Amino acid sequence: MSELKLDQLKSDARIYFVGVGGISMSGLALLTQGYGFTVGGSDNHSSERTEMLRGKGIAIYNNQEAGNIDDFNPDYIVKTAAILPHNKELARALEKDIPVFDRSEFLGIMTNSYKNVINISGTHGKTTTTSMTAMMLIEAGLDPAVHLGAPFDGIGGGSVRQSDSKELLVSEACEFKRSFLEFRSTTAAITNIDHDHVDCYPTIEDVIDVFAKFIDKVDEDGYLVVTGTDENIRKSIALAAKKPKVITCAAQDGDYDFKALNIEYKDGLPSFDIIAVGEKIGRVQLKVPGAHNISNALIAAACAYLNGAGADAIIRALNEFGGADGRFTVKGTYKGAEVVVDYAHHPTAAKVTIDAALHCPHNHILTVFQPLTFNRVDALFDEYVEALLPCEKILFSEIFTDREVIHEGMVSSRDIAEAINKKGGNAEFFKDKEDLKKRIDELVLPGDIILILGPEDIRELGSELCPEGK
Repeated sequence: MSELKLDQLKSDARIYFVGVGGISMSGLALLTQGYGFTVGGSDNHSSERTEMLRGKGIAIYNNQEAGNIDDFNPDYIVKTAAILPHNKELARALEKDIPVFDRSEFLGIMTNSYKNVINISGTHGKTTTTSMTAMMLIEAGLDPAVHLGAPFDGIGGGSVRQSDSKELLVSEACEFKRSFLEFRSTTAAITNIDHDHVDCYPTIEDVIDVFAKFIDKVDEDGYLVVTGTDENIRKSIALAAKKPKVITCAAQDGDYDFKALNIEYKDGLPSFDIIAVGEKIGRVQLKVPGAHNISNALIAAACAYLNGAGADAIIRALNEFGGADGRFTVKGTYKGAEVVVDYAHHPTAAKVTIDAALHCPHNHILTVFQPLTFNRVDALFDEYVEALLPCEKILFSEIFTDREVIHEGMVSSRDIAEAINKKGGNAEFFKDKEDLKKRIDELVLPGDIILILGPEDIRELGSELCPEGK
C-alpha cells in the first residue's frame, strides 16, 4: 500500500485514464477532476459514461493509440487491470517515463488523501451498503466524497459524489485481484465472506486470508464493522495481525453492537427496530426487499454512526433508500408483469434475491439468469444448481465473460440447466437472446414477476422489455 497522497502529486498535474469508460474508472476520473487536476482518458468503446465525462470537460479519446499520449501530454497514467502490456498508450507512456498507476493503486492514493475513509468490502452487498452509508452521511450534513460500483439516484444518478472538504470518503472495496489491499481505512466494513473470484482465490481459505490482510490495513485507532454471525469473517479476524475495534451487527437478538429486532414484512419489504449499542434509535421501513438488505442496512448504520451521523439521519436515509442501480431495480412492467433486474450472478446472491422476490406480491416468477465468468461456474457448479433448482421456471443465457479466453469444451449455462432438470427442476437454455425474449413472450402473464439476474449484458434485457421505464 502506497503512502502517497494526491496533494503530493504535481499541483497542476495532467492525469490520463486508460480504459476510462468502466464504472470505477469513470468515477475515479471525476473525483480526480474534482480534486483540481486536469483529466483525460481513453476507451475503445464510446458509451453514455464516456459522453458524460466529455460533457464534464474531460478529454476523451475513442481509441487507444500512442498519439493520444503525445496529444494529451499527461504527467501520470492510471490504467485498468484489463489493459495488457502491449497496449499502445501504455507502451508510449513507458517510453516517455510517465509514472503508471493501476486503478486500485490510484484509488489507494485517494484513500490516503482524506482524513477519514470508510471502505465497505464483502463478497455480496457492497454497492447497496455503500449507497446506504453515503445517503446517511449526506442526510447528516457530513459532505462525504463517494465512490460506488453502480449509479445511485441518492448522489444524483452517478457513481461518485464530489466533496470540497476532503474530510470523509466512503468507497466500495473489492477483493478481486487483491485490489482492496491498496486502500487505507479508518472504518472498514465486511458484509460477508463467500468463495468468489475463483481465478484469484482457488479455495475459501484463500479468501479468508486476503480479508485478514485487508483488516491489517485499518488504521491503528480505526473500526472494523462486520456481520457478527458470519463464521468466515470470524476466521479472518482471528488471522489478522492487527486488531482494530470490532463492531458487530446481526438481524437477531444477542450480544451484538447493532441489531435489527421486531422484524416484519409487508409485500416483501422489511420493517424493523435498530438497536445501536443497547439503545433503540428508531424503526425502519425499507423500500428494498429481502432479509439480506436488513443486514446491509445494519452495516451501513454502524459505519455512519461511527463517523458522526445521528439517529434521525440514519433512520430518515434508510426509510428513503430506493436502491442502487441494478440491485433489485424495478424497470417497469411488460405484458402486465413486473420486470426486476439484479446483479446477482453468484449462487449465494442469486438465492437471497430469489427469496426476496418470493416475498413480493406475484402470481408466478419467471427467472432469467446469466452466470458471470466460466471459471466461476466451473468451480461453483453444484452451488449454482442448488441455488437455482427451486425456481418455478428459469431461462438461462450463456455465461458472460470479458476476461477469459473461450475454447471448446468449456462449461456452459446449458450444463446448469440440464443438471437442474435432472433433479426435477424446470430450466431452459437459450444461446440466442432473441429466442430467449420470444420465450418470455410465450410464458409471461399479468401479475407475474420477470426476475432478470446477472451482469449488465443480461440486465439490458430489462431495459429492452421496458424501454420507457413503464
